[in-house]
Amino acid sequence: MNLLELFSRTLDVTLPVFAMVFVGIGLKRLQWIDSGFVSTASALVFKATLPTLIFLSLIKADLSVALDLPLLLFFAAATLGQFFISWVWASYRVPKADRGIYVQGAFRGNCGIVGLALAAGMYGNFGLSAGSLLLGVVIVMYNALSVVALAAYQPGQSTEWRSLLKHIITNPLIISVVAALPFTAFSIPLPSWLITSGDYFASLTLPLALICVGATLSVATMRSGSQTALSASSMKMIVLPLLATLAAWAVGFSGEQLGLLFLFFASPTAAASFVMVKAINGNVALAANIIAITTLMASVTVTTGIFVLRLVGWI
Repeated sequence: MNLLELFSRTLDVTLPVFAMVFVGIGLKRLQWIDSGFVSTASALVFKATLPTLIFLSLIKADLSVALDLPLLLFFAAATLGQFFISWVWASYRVPKADRGIYVQGAFRGNCGIVGLALAAGMYGNFGLSAGSLLLGVVIVMYNALSVVALAAYQPGQSTEWRSLLKHIITNPLIISVVAALPFTAFSIPLPSWLITSGDYFASLTLPLALICVGATLSVATMRSGSQTALSASSMKMIVLPLLATLAAWAVGFSGEQLGLLFLFFASPTAAASFVMVKAINGNVALAANIIAITTLMASVTVTTGIFVLRLVGWI
């Protein structure tokens, strides 16, 4: 396979995902959708269509393939490592008031939308099912570690573990993963009409979610981007994915496993990070800048990463 063909195959994976993000930007600029639509659509995705997509992908999955414990354990360990690297760097390079926001922006990826969309585009049903299990692990870790980071540096904040535990237990994505496991483990069948209806409903998820991601981006916000936002974005999109992917390769991951890990590591900062910063009256401008910059950077860094990994034959 020549370089041009390899690059074309890489674009086949990344362009459909990021094209939908840019469609969202365009629709918002044309005022065909507004903040009310984005708010309602985002809630629909989080509470209904994405849990349905995860549930269906898992009940159709072969658990002997999708339930890869070494993969799950490495991903959890790598996420923890990324958190500590971000924290140590922020301790020396970032003003104290912004350290928690920097750390969260640098390690918390948008795996539920961008990561899962890329995994589905690159690996089909395996990407969806194995990615959904990774998502179950990372939702718990992201929420817990984000609370720790923000509470450590935000005056008057404390780590409310009961509230955090409640949010995790009642998270629709966690519930969908747990609910699907018995159906998969014991091969419990569902009526075909229910599966088909669920597929129709779940198919709304990725395009709708990616359009919402694009519609929430603000070019004006990015123009006022600070050095701290640029530093966090570089950490999130270049430094940490590079280190984590090299570590995964070094311990023996390759092919679909390594590709899936890279896509999740290289996902831009999650929009949920803005919500958490706003809830504690933190620097929302910094949080918004990090989300916007990393989302636009992703179209270049993810494409480049997949191309290089394929070129060297690791995936």
